[in-house]
Amino acid sequence: MRPEAAELPPEPEAAASPLVSIRDLRTYYSIRGSFADRLVGREAGVVRAVDGVSLDIRRGEVLGLVGESGSGKTTLGRTLLGLARATSGNVDFEGQEITRLPEREFRAVRRRMQVVFQDPHASLNPAMTIGQSVGHPFQIHGLERNRDRLRLRVSEMLERVGLAPAEAYLDKYPSDLSGGQKQRAVIARALILNPVMLVADEPVSMLDMSVRAKILELLLALKHDFDLTYLYITHDLATARFFCDRIAIMYLGRIVEIGPAAAIYADPKHPYTRALLRAIPEPDPERAVPRDLPRGEVPDAARPPLGCHFHPRCPNAFEPCGWESRDLRELLEARWARDAGREGVEEEEALFGDLSALDVPSPEVRFPPPRGRRPEEIVAALERIRSQDPGEPFWKGVERLEAQDAHVRLDFHPPNDPRLERTGEVDVACHLYGSAPR
Repeated sequence: MRPEAAELPPEPEAAASPLVSIRDLRTYYSIRGSFADRLVGREAGVVRAVDGVSLDIRRGEVLGLVGESGSGKTTLGRTLLGLARATSGNVDFEGQEITRLPEREFRAVRRRMQVVFQDPHASLNPAMTIGQSVGHPFQIHGLERNRDRLRLRVSEMLERVGLAPAEAYLDKYPSDLSGGQKQRAVIARALILNPVMLVADEPVSMLDMSVRAKILELLLALKHDFDLTYLYITHDLATARFFCDRIAIMYLGRIVEIGPAAAIYADPKHPYTRALLRAIPEPDPERAVPRDLPRGEVPDAARPPLGCHFHPRCPNAFEPCGWESRDLRELLEARWARDAGREGVEEEEALFGDLSALDVPSPEVRFPPPRGRRPEEIVAALERIRSQDPGEPFWKGVERLEAQDAHVRLDFHPPNDPRLERTGEVDVACHLYGSAPR
């Protein structure tokens, strides 16, 4: 129990309200282009690291934020902490809007919201002793100037995180500690100001397998002892299952599924969530596990796909998911790379010629044939490709394919951006469950 909570219990309404309320949060990073562009201050675009996230973090819960590298989960955590500035949207923490606070005012917020980073080796100043590092937040915030009292408080916290006896660690340097011991010291430093929330960004991913479970057990014990709320950021659904009350699945800057951890594991709804679960290693060599993982790579967050961001990799994609010109280029290039050297492939590549016109994202394609070729030849080639693999999801999105004047006309169904909608116990952003017609 937190000391202040014991003296002044929260009102029932306050206990029921979310600790953190995020609404339509966007965090974009500018991309600078060529040297000439930089001279005139012109930007080449933005990376949509967090792209319209809305969620609540309830008091006392562990919310897991799960996704591949590049999904935006770390940027979301950094935005909550004020380490990255939000482009737009709102974050309410304990009833206060914090996204637009100046740095001086945000310092008080950080006393209530602390972070444990991924790399314990980089989180501690190698020139400071463990005692100095753990007690440093008191000096930063001007809360304790008496050296003896500060040393006593640091010792108590070191003992609490399992670095006992504290006297054996206070005057050691980070280089004297193992990775697990360093992370315990980092946790002690995060908790010494008695925060209400901890953002744990991959806190065990760089530790030996032998100590990961111990650190997670420590975090759970501290959660109960200090009445903490956690945002647990990870790419590992296996540890999230052990650690989290609820799980939010993030893909390319957006939440695609969120709900109770038990429901996510028992009946995942979004195809991306299913793919992540299939990627969990199975320790039993006698048990066969399907590994039909998503095809292709994570798209560029600076130029995300239209509609559902996952649709180019999704085996269940259909008409409203957001097919566009770049999907045609990926289809053709994947086919030619797969069939390189086979008879007719070079002729097919020559028939289509330069595909750069397809790089501009659009659900309406007007594709000019190379010199000496006719649009009807390209239409016939595309129809042949369709007949060879009619189950390819791409073709479900094609609404019209024909030769028109001097161009090939290919129209896709209008892209429909899925929104989170309640399905059973979870909210999922997927047209398989949403209001888009099937």
